[in-house]
Amino acid sequence: MQVRYFAAAKAATGVEAEQLPAPETLGALLRLLGARHSASASDSAPALPDLLPNCSFLHNGVAVRRGEIPLSDSDTVDVLPPFAGG
Repeated sequence: MQVRYFAAAKAATGVEAEQLPAPETLGALLRLLGARHSASASDSAPALPDLLPNCSFLHNGVAVRRGEIPLSDSDTVDVLPPFAGG
């Protein structure tokens, strides 16, 4: 599956996107991402585990809120931290 990072999540991970084997659910993916990126790749960004509770997520372009959403290897999940500005 593809995971794409935006704004502060991109700064925290140091990558725009990564390919991973799909875990069973969105909740499992979030736990995996927190473990993979436990330290920030940037001095100016918080670590990803600190950002994830405030992030929004898109699953194949659709906003999701439940961790039980099933995932497959062909899916794309976007990690969207809160954005400022207008």
